[in-house]
Formats: sequence, structure tokens, C-alpha cells
Amino acid sequence: MIKKKNISQKDINTWENYIKNPSDITDKEKALKDNKSRYTRFKFDLHGFTLLEANKKVKEIILSCVKNNYKEILLITGKGIHSNTEKNIYVSKDLSKLKYSVPDYINSNLDLSKYIVSVSNADKVDGGEGAIIIKLKNL
Repeated sequence: MIKKKNISQKDINTWENYIKNPSDITDKEKALKDNKSRYTRFKFDLHGFTLLEANKKVKEIILSCVKNNYKEILLITGKGIHSNTEKNIYVSKDLSKLKYSVPDYINSNLDLSKYIVSVSNADKVDGGEGAIIIKLKNL
């Protein structure tokens, strides 16, 4: 950078006033933080949870995400291929698997369903059949 030799007092004053209150400079950290709060996805892995534990945790997660202005929740449920329920004739082969029971629990729970826009399978990059996306309402 070449230093200018003859800087007018007017230019010096303008510069000093500008650096005291730079109105056209964006605070990138603040903007990033604000942007995060507008569109953030919460992710949680439910592997190893029983149906009751998973339902309790899902309710806790949804209520917390609504409170903290999250817009989406990615729940990793697994595909249920390691489930032992096929040996028990008294247990539903499908409804005992988190990938089926969690969406059913959310849709049938009035305390939760009022916050939900949709519950759907995740895209392949997010886990496909082994994950669900919950989209939350803007409140």
C-alpha cells in the first residue's frame, strides 16, 4: 500500500469519525449467530433406547427445540434390523421399531403435534430409512 503524503484535515476528520461508528461494516459473528437461530437443525441419535425411553426423550427434545427456536429435528432411529421383536409373538414387528413408533407417538400426542409441521423419512444423506426429519412450526 502506498502511503499518501498530503492528507487533508477534512479527510482525517472523516476517517476518524468513520472508525468511531462504522455503519456499513457487518459484524460477521453476530450475523452468523442470528442466522443460526433462524434456521438450525437439532440432531439426536435414539439407538439403544427402548420405546418408552425414546418417546420420553423425543417429547423432551421437541419441547426444548420449540423453546430454542429450532426449525428441524433429525432423529436417528435406525432401521430396526437388529431388533429382537420377531421372536415375540405378542409384539408388533413394525410398531416395536423406533422408525415406526416415534412418528406415531408424535402424531398421536396432542401436546407435541401442535408444534409439528411434518414428520417424514430423512433424505439419504441424512440417514434415509434409518432417520426421520421433524419440521417445527414457526411460533
